[in-house]
Amino acid sequence: MFAIPLKARDGETAELRPLEPWRAAEFLAHMDRGRDFVGQFISFADRAADLASARSLLQSYADRQAADGARIYGIWLDGTLVGGVLFVSLDAAGGSCEVGCWLEPAAVGRGLVTQSVTVLVDWAVQVRGVHRVEWVVASGNTPSVNVAQRLGMRRDGVLRQSYEHHGVRHDMEVWSVLAPEWRELRTAAEGTG
Repeated sequence: MFAIPLKARDGETAELRPLEPWRAAEFLAHMDRGRDFVGQFISFADRAADLASARSLLQSYADRQAADGARIYGIWLDGTLVGGVLFVSLDAAGGSCEVGCWLEPAAVGRGLVTQSVTVLVDWAVQVRGVHRVEWVVASGNTPSVNVAQRLGMRRDGVLRQSYEHHGVRHDMEVWSVLAPEWRELRTAAEGTG
């Protein structure tokens, strides 16, 4: 299967790869290492509590990908799964998708999520013809808000107390980038890179 190299620190290797059901044990070990951190704002970590539920979660994404919908990818750092990115939804015919991410603490601050989401958005816009890419994030999740900003997304608005997680209602921010804006951002980045 494919692996897309990501820029890592000196001496480290980082890759973006499909996160398939046969990797359930590795995914569960990763979730166990980062469960508290990942689960601060999203229920993703709660959905992979044991091997069967981890496999079921990954299989649900494999099934959705087979139906041309959501997709999930892992981020490996020096051969260890440390996080991932996903299409929460993908409606190529309707021209929209939502992307998201998660990361365990050992991989924070390395730019791996920003690079990985860039790969997803490039593919969605350039290959699938998606017009609008969304990023939905709890207002208190500053690192995720920062990713949206680094990607050049604009904040469309706030859905007040729209998401309950662990008994707390969170405001959710909707960020987006449109295909023409993304192309312009990428052209500018290539000119300075």
